[in-house]
Amino acid sequence: MNDFSKKTRQASLDKMTSESLDLLIIGGGITGAGVALQAAAAGIKTGLLEMQDFAEGTSSRSTKLVHGGIRYLKTFDVEVVSDTVKERAIVQQIAPHIPKPDPMLLPIYDDEGPTTFDMFSVKVAMDLYDSLAGVTGTKYANYLLDAKEVLAREPYIKKTGLLGAGVYLDFRNNDARLVIENIKKSAEDGALLASKVKVTGFLYDDDNHIKGVKARDLLTGKTLEINSKLVINTSGPWVDKIRNLNFTRAVVPQMRPTKGVHLVVDAKKLPVPQPTYFDTQKHDGRMVFAIPREDKTYFGTTDTDYQGDFTEPHVTQADVDYLLDVINKRYPDANLTIDDIESSWAGLRPLLMGNSGSDYNGGDNGSISDSSFEQVLNVVTAYHDEKASRLEVEEVLNHLENARGEKELSPSQVSRGSSLEREADHLITLSGGKITDYRKMAEGALDLIRQILSEDYQLDFKAVNSKEYPVSGGEFDPSKVSETVAENAALGIAAGLSEEEAAYIADFYGMNSRLIFELVKNKPAYPDLTAGESAMLYYAMSAEMALTPSDYLMRRTNHILFQRDRLDAIKHPVVMAMADYYGWTTDETAAQLVTLNQIIDESDLKTLKAEVYA
Repeated sequence: MNDFSKKTRQASLDKMTSESLDLLIIGGGITGAGVALQAAAAGIKTGLLEMQDFAEGTSSRSTKLVHGGIRYLKTFDVEVVSDTVKERAIVQQIAPHIPKPDPMLLPIYDDEGPTTFDMFSVKVAMDLYDSLAGVTGTKYANYLLDAKEVLAREPYIKKTGLLGAGVYLDFRNNDARLVIENIKKSAEDGALLASKVKVTGFLYDDDNHIKGVKARDLLTGKTLEINSKLVINTSGPWVDKIRNLNFTRAVVPQMRPTKGVHLVVDAKKLPVPQPTYFDTQKHDGRMVFAIPREDKTYFGTTDTDYQGDFTEPHVTQADVDYLLDVINKRYPDANLTIDDIESSWAGLRPLLMGNSGSDYNGGDNGSISDSSFEQVLNVVTAYHDEKASRLEVEEVLNHLENARGEKELSPSQVSRGSSLEREADHLITLSGGKITDYRKMAEGALDLIRQILSEDYQLDFKAVNSKEYPVSGGEFDPSKVSETVAENAALGIAAGLSEEEAAYIADFYGMNSRLIFELVKNKPAYPDLTAGESAMLYYAMSAEMALTPSDYLMRRTNHILFQRDRLDAIKHPVVMAMADYYGWTTDETAAQLVTLNQIIDESDLKTLKAEVYA
């Protein structure tokens, strides 16, 4: 088992401060993790600093989908959908244990205004989507349901005005796991990585070019200086804050973060058999999801501009009221209240100023003219009747009369909604984008990094083929996910786990589940934890750099968000096991438990619930 622990963290910091790096990455969310993986695989001497836990910011607070962006087909923004579904397929290849196919249901109503599809346009859009995604004719091909079929599947959904639904391929995701598996792979390849280290300033050469960073180890309070030929800023919503650490020049802001909120209820309170995606009925251009997961249903998201504390965005009463209103209108018999909410999360989207494309909720991508709309419908229909070629379809789509701002990617964009630039002080900044695009963004950044290292330092590195380079745990045939899970689960059963627990671990950890099953056999269980829970916790501390109880319960596992029923029973045993492993004092252990309870109370909306009944 590869050691990636508090001990390796300290060794990495010692090495970073005593030697010069080729590349230092600021930010350990999905963007920084993707850059670290590709840089380390190329042999670049790479370091990464993360102020919080890996993925603690935006990258553990998404809608937890690797989406295909079908909404963009409403305005025939084919480039976005084409790029996204291709990239999604690559992510599924390199991390086959994380994104899982989970077809999405899109209900169609006759009374919900211009933002929704109708039964004809949704079929046209889904056929085009399937063609772009390469799933036409497979078991994941789209299909239509009539109203009766929708209600047989989702009896709680609003009946009034229901015409039917489209069903199309989408993928659920475990965002924080995707980050940590990229991080672990980069560590295997020699990257030096440390969480809970805050960059506080830059180091400069004689020409006022950045040649490293000043930082503070938040565990020890020590100040550090790290020298590096290149520094890249991948800090998500914090991008401008990092850029502003250089006081020698004026910084034009790049970011316009927005906040997204999700709420979780027990599946019995809101039975939703498959992910469902619908208009808010508020004529605000937004869409909302209801998604089943681990005997829970979660729904979101909001999309509001955000100016507050980036480190801990909070769920407000206004957020709760908005989502409960939307969900109770869509599922009129649910009658959900704030008391039904078991957990929640709020996250910031790192949107670029002036960019209109944000995930599923992407704002206004503009509209096309009536004549162009007719042209598209006609040529797509002709294509399906085999009376028009794909080339003719693309010709129409590439020459739409439209009111949209951006049509072509600017040279600095490596994917839609992202930006890559090297500023006058030589800081490289990679910002914006979506989780689905992370690998492509990192690939674009690596092209620039390799070019600079070659031209300025005569250091030549060969890029890895990142489309085929698996993350940690993903080293198996992506076309045989269910077979691999079953094969690995058998090892867990042989180690003494129940069939259910073995299958869960095999599905969750991919090939790394074998390491956990070895721990089940060879390590005694912690007090009041099952053998499987004990092995997962030990693995998180020794091989995934989980340094606090919330690192483990929120981001290495799903306990706080989707396994709330078990959380109260295991939180104290987890803290005590970590105290024993890390040698915490009695006071340190008590402080860790207090902090964990505060995080759980925040997720539970304890303060908001108290205010309702005050």
